Amino acid sequence: MRIDVLTLFPGMFRDFLGESIIKRAQEKKKVDIRIHNIRNYSADKHRKADDKPFGGGPGMVLTVEPIYNALKSIVGRRTKDERRGTEVILLSPQGEKFEQKAAKKLAKLDRLVIICGHYEGVDERVREHLVDGEMSIGDYVLTCGELPAMVVIDAVARLVPGVLGDKDSTSRESFEDNLLEYPQYTRPASFRGMDVPEILLSGDHTKIEAWRVREAVKRTRQRRPDLLKIKSLKCRQKRHSS
Repeated sequence: MRIDVLTLFPGMFRDFLGESIIKRAQEKKKVDIRIHNIRNYSADKHRKADDKPFGGGPGMVLTVEPIYNALKSIVGRRTKDERRGTEVILLSPQGEKFEQKAAKKLAKLDRLVIICGHYEGVDERVREHLVDGEMSIGDYVLTCGELPAMVVIDAVARLVPGVLGDKDSTSRESFEDNLLEYPQYTRPASFRGMDVPEILLSGDHTKIEAWRVREAVKRTRQRRPDLLKIKSLKCRQKRHSS
């Protein structure tokens, strides 16, 4: 999978791309991540990529031309109507909330382009003509779109086949089947009076699996009851459709 990022601050990605699973994913050639400086595609002699909004108001707005030029250079097509096989996402507080379901969908793509929003936003023509969708990582405001881009890249890249060593790693974690993950323990079995549940030391994998399911449901009910409502709704819909 190839991921291209359009940003005003490419230096922010240096350490992120050089550590942990993201680094190994690139070394294994499972994911190809390329960072592009939006200013390099500006026709302005000072490489300016923003301007004051028409009609007045505070702050600066990212201009349409350098983003258009970047997509033309990187993807080979300009607008979303001319483009096929590549999804272009704008990171914006106005976007659809980014969740695990969206990460799974994006991980199936061959090519993903992420545009990092900034300042007071972007020229509306970017939304209308150049991107396939908008995403937000939460209902709060950040100073830039680079941090959300890292979140999206991490969530998507780890789902690409071959990135994680254990093929079961992504099937038993939080938000799968609308449940939070069950409690995890490792050695030592007892530490300063804090003990691992005996069932996990029993060697009975059937009982262990049943315990994990119960604990996942219990934790979800305590911390994210909204997920159980979604799970219940999906079960009812499945029964009615069968």
